[in-house]
Amino acid sequence: MLSLRPLLPVLLAVALAGPAEASAAAQADGIETARSGRQIAPGIRLESYDRLEADRWLRIDEVLVDLGGRGGVRAEYLGGHGPATVAEAAARHPAGPGRRVVAAVNGDFFDIRGTGAPLGPGLGGGRLLHSATPGPGAAPAVGFGADGIGRVLRIALDGSVTLPGGAVRPLAGYNAARPPAVGLAAYTADWPGAELPAVGTAVAVRDGRVTTAAPPVRSPARRERPAPGTTVLTAAGGAAAAELAALRPGDAVAVAARALADAGPVPVAAVGGREALVVAGVPQNHDGEPNNTAAPRTAVGFSRDGRRLRILTVDGRQRDSGGLTLTALGRLMHRLGAVEALNLDGGGSSTLLAGLSGATALALENSPSDGRLRRVSNGLVLTAPAGSGRTAGYRVEPVGGTTEDLTRVFPRLTRTLTATGYDALLGPAPGAPVWSADGAGTVDSAGVFHAVRPGRATAHARRTTAHGAVPQGELPQGELPLEVLGPLTRIRPTQARIGLAEQGESAGFRLTGYDAQGAAAVVEPQDVALEFDRSRWRVTDDGHGGFTVTALVPKATGRLRATVRAGGAAGAAGAPGSGSGLTTELALGVGLVTFPVTDLADVADWTGPGASAAEGHPGAGLALELTGAAAQGSAAPPRPLPVPELARSLTLWVGGDGSGARPAVELADADGAAVTVRGPAVDWTGWRELTLPLPATAEPPLSVTRLSAVGGTGPGRLALDTLGARTPPTGPAAAPVVRDPIVATEAGVRARPWRFAVEPAGGSRAGTGDGGADFVLTGADRPEFVHRGVRFLPLDTTRPTLGGGGLDRMRALHKALAAAARDPATGALAVVRADAPDTVDRKETALTAHLLAEFRRTTGKRAAVLTLGAPAFVAGRSEGVLSVAAPRTGRTLVGVDAFARRDWLAVRQAP
Repeated sequence: MLSLRPLLPVLLAVALAGPAEASAAAQADGIETARSGRQIAPGIRLESYDRLEADRWLRIDEVLVDLGGRGGVRAEYLGGHGPATVAEAAARHPAGPGRRVVAAVNGDFFDIRGTGAPLGPGLGGGRLLHSATPGPGAAPAVGFGADGIGRVLRIALDGSVTLPGGAVRPLAGYNAARPPAVGLAAYTADWPGAELPAVGTAVAVRDGRVTTAAPPVRSPARRERPAPGTTVLTAAGGAAAAELAALRPGDAVAVAARALADAGPVPVAAVGGREALVVAGVPQNHDGEPNNTAAPRTAVGFSRDGRRLRILTVDGRQRDSGGLTLTALGRLMHRLGAVEALNLDGGGSSTLLAGLSGATALALENSPSDGRLRRVSNGLVLTAPAGSGRTAGYRVEPVGGTTEDLTRVFPRLTRTLTATGYDALLGPAPGAPVWSADGAGTVDSAGVFHAVRPGRATAHARRTTAHGAVPQGELPQGELPLEVLGPLTRIRPTQARIGLAEQGESAGFRLTGYDAQGAAAVVEPQDVALEFDRSRWRVTDDGHGGFTVTALVPKATGRLRATVRAGGAAGAAGAPGSGSGLTTELALGVGLVTFPVTDLADVADWTGPGASAAEGHPGAGLALELTGAAAQGSAAPPRPLPVPELARSLTLWVGGDGSGARPAVELADADGAAVTVRGPAVDWTGWRELTLPLPATAEPPLSVTRLSAVGGTGPGRLALDTLGARTPPTGPAAAPVVRDPIVATEAGVRARPWRFAVEPAGGSRAGTGDGGADFVLTGADRPEFVHRGVRFLPLDTTRPTLGGGGLDRMRALHKALAAAARDPATGALAVVRADAPDTVDRKETALTAHLLAEFRRTTGKRAAVLTLGAPAFVAGRSEGVLSVAAPRTGRTLVGVDAFARRDWLAVRQAP
């Protein structure tokens, strides 16, 4: 999935990167490609940015916190009462009188397959909540003192048990996730896990007296959390267990436990971590050590004086963000200014929540790799003063978000706005605003903006009693810049087909409109009339600028027709430029049917180790012999097999041998990334049909690249047959044909001041005498050059985006954009590249298009992308940037006028 962050033109102007310390990351080996930020509370700021490295995309969210300052920010221990999502824990965190929760992040590594308790130490409210596992030794943590100042330190357990008669025994564990193998451990109501770990001998102590003696224990038993005021002493065996077993109700037993810091005072709040990332200003090298793989990450770092806290999450295990190694994470934290930094739990646990001005709930900022919030053991929470509750301003945004396509609108159509009041400390403040607008539209009392004519507009939300200072970075009193595009010329749904698996299931879509230059904006439900079979489907406004489709029957197909209302919901019928009457259609379907992917009739053409033709179920099948130390086999089809785009799962017939081998289907997603779905261990004999769910995070369309199997307890032989896809049947999607005005006749092309031709390599190079072309492009392998006002930038597309190619191409584009912007004799920039869909990923393509659009908008000059060797001829535009895909056969002639007032290219494909 492509990042939804705004793609700011950071490659065009480094100054847009924000604060000096925030731009440090942009000076590393990669380049920053997008940035957004906001103030969360006084003393707390969120910076979110995307980066392109030589081998991956990265999405990074960073919370910058001033500790111990006038903002009154505190970092506190979060959770501690059993696994919960960060959102659940933050919602119930007691911030205290006059304070509120403003941000939260996941914390320590934890016993994920056992008790769910954290593995490191934890302190909250000045009390030791739990010690580290294993043993009482010092373990790494981040801690915060009574003055709010933070640091990385090591925390040990200093504990003892005084038995009847005065004998004192050391305490080996206190609410530890895993009980010590030797010695005594104590568990209290502060136990942070789901249930106590399996223990051997145990007694309960309350008010210094044994209340329950140890019952005979023949095997370890799990126990419930102790009641408040009760301490459960446990021992796994040996002398400690014998001493516990000798205790009787009423015996005097004293338990003491406190935290011991390696240096300095014991912090008031602390959360454990694991690997040191930066020590005394030196980033640490974890090469060759465990956990040093690219993964989602959470880290915490501090300035030298501990007053500057930096909380950072890096998304990973996603095509949009590949994650970081520990070594790379340490280098990043060091570049950002951390003198000390510690790695917290990462992977699917990485979660960052942050507040919005005036909001009562926190918003999820990162993209957890599990696709949902994971239940974790603990975390860190930031609290700040609650504020007065008196309105100091409004956060104004369109319903559905602040993406560019929602801050635009077409003439005679509408955009619904919301205004959330905030006080001087950015906390919630009630009160309805008074709306107004200036520029190219009006806004009514309900906050609905009505676009009148193309141009810029600003919507204002004010309250006459508003007072108080507005924090830096916030728009005073609430303003939202809006852009009214040119007249609406076409619309299309964000997805052409909606397939639902069963009755009652829902899915959403939006309608996107385009003006004549290809600039896009969402068309809201109130500006649209829908036609569909209401006995089979329910379609409603989703409240976020789109629609929700719900199936009312278990099986059906149909179509939904959307038509832009005349002049919008409240405009005049037939108003010029309203786009009234424009339509688009979606195909609908509910109920799963099995579409064939392959029946293996061509099994003789499949190749791979251990693969051979075999009797199928019925007909031809594929056998995989699992031999050797690895006990694995695989077979690839002669060409990738397409999977229906809406498929929910795959079906595969497997002839089992009871060996425990696991079959798998290997696929490639839309960007060529590998996706593998595995079946269960084959513990049966004979034929059985398996259903293999496709991961929701896989980016369609998918294609099958291989069938494989891995052995179980030894060698085996699996037979495979008939691969299918369980898919809702929607029928064909509508395919509107759009002819762009730059497609011209030969006479129209020749009417331009000069021309160039595009043709396959090895074709004619007759030059100026051939069709009047100044030159012929046959590939993207020539150097950058300027010709009659056009700067041509050929980009090498032989290396993949995530193999260094993307980074080199973006750097070359940056230089060309800067040169074209400075040169008054240059009227246009044309990017030339060979068609390479398996090499240049979609995110690089989108970034290139955005940078060219920003170049066009900020300089007034023209831009185009010329793709050579495409499967078919295509010409169009997006955001005013022209695109021409020249086919692998034939000649494409392009007429050029770099300084034309309107379209500067005219294109004709030779018949």
